[in-house]
Parts: sequence; structure tokens; C-alpha cells
Amino acid sequence: MIGDPAAHAAKYYEHGADELIYMDIVASLYARDHLIEIIHKTARDVFIPITAGGGIRSIDDVRALLRAGADKIAVNTAAIKRPALISEIANRFGSQCMVLSIEAKRSGKNKWEALTDNGREHSHLDAVEWAKKASGLGAGEILLTSVDQEGTRRGFDVELIAAVSAAVSIPVIASGGMGATDHLIQAVREGKADAVAMADVLHYNRMTMEQIRAAAVAAGLTGRKL
Repeated sequence: MIGDPAAHAAKYYEHGADELIYMDIVASLYARDHLIEIIHKTARDVFIPITAGGGIRSIDDVRALLRAGADKIAVNTAAIKRPALISEIANRFGSQCMVLSIEAKRSGKNKWEALTDNGREHSHLDAVEWAKKASGLGAGEILLTSVDQEGTRRGFDVELIAAVSAAVSIPVIASGGMGATDHLIQAVREGKADAVAMADVLHYNRMTMEQIRAAAVAAGLTGRKL
């Protein structure tokens, strides 16, 4: 535990984060309610886009989170189980609201499998092909997390990011592995990521938003989101 999520969100907002992502990583496993109270509390003090994910299974779930203050909804497990949900969300609330969350694990040379339930269960879907299909169904963004790199602080899976970025025309948010500012620069320059998500390095004060943004500006990445 690192403390009150809303307090951390307010801190990151004040320090210049472009967007916030809330993921309840065990919501699907326990079929529990998601982040409505936290989103509602955060949205009172934070005025940047908020993405919420975890345990979302229906249009009603999406509506409840949007009413609480979320701007976008990230869906993984339910979308793999029923891809039509992607189109239902996009048609009802707009593609900009529908973020496909992909938890990808390397399965061979230049191949990755999309996993469900926060990387615990196999789907037997090729992650790149799944990204292409979901884009066609109406997903407006892809939150792409490398299961292999997440938590390592050794850098992003740049090959994975590049493969997905080349396969779709929608924004790709790289996640999983941020440990140094060079990793961000590599994800954007080589992986062609449109944005970079980070947690550990900020939650545990390994670096500040100011340091990260300064490195991004120095590298000429001023159009990217953090």
C-alpha cells in the first residue's frame, strides 16, 4: 500500500501529469465492484483525463464510472470474452472512451499472447492481431502492458510496442518496465508509442514528474503524454 489513491492522483496532477490511469488489478478475479468511489473523489480535485479499468463487464459498468468522473474506460478480460462489447461501448459513448487494455506476454520470436485477468490466464490470442481486430471494432486507444517487463524497471518491451504501433492507426500507450528516462525515450523513438504510462517510479519516489518531463523535452518529445 502506498496511501490514498486520490491524494496521489492530486499530487501527480499538480506536478504535471497529462492523464491518470486507475486499474483495479484483481477486480475480474473477484468479480467485485470497481473504482467508483475513488474516481468520484479524484474527479473533484483533478482536471485531466482519467481512465478507469478493472472488472468492467457491461454498458452499465461503463456508465457508472463515467458518471463518477472517468473520461475513458479500459477493458481487457470482458473484451476478449465478448469482443462485441468493444463496439457497444464505442457506439454508445464514443471511440475516444473505449480503451483496449492488452496484457501481452512474449510467446516466441516477435510473437506475444494477450492474457486475461491481469496476466494470469491464457487467451491463446496473438496480441498484435487482437489489437488490429479491436481497433476495427471501435477501440480508440490501446493500453499495452508487457507482462514480462512489468515491475522490472528494466525498460519497456520496445519490440512489442513497435509491432502493435505498426499494426494499428489508433494511439498506443506503452506500459510495463519504466525505470529510467531513457526507457521513455526508447519507447517513443523506437517503439513509436504515443504515450507512456508509469507507476512504480512515481509511487516510490524513484524519480519525479519534473525530471521525467525535463528529459522528454530535452529529447524533443514535447508532443507525447506522460
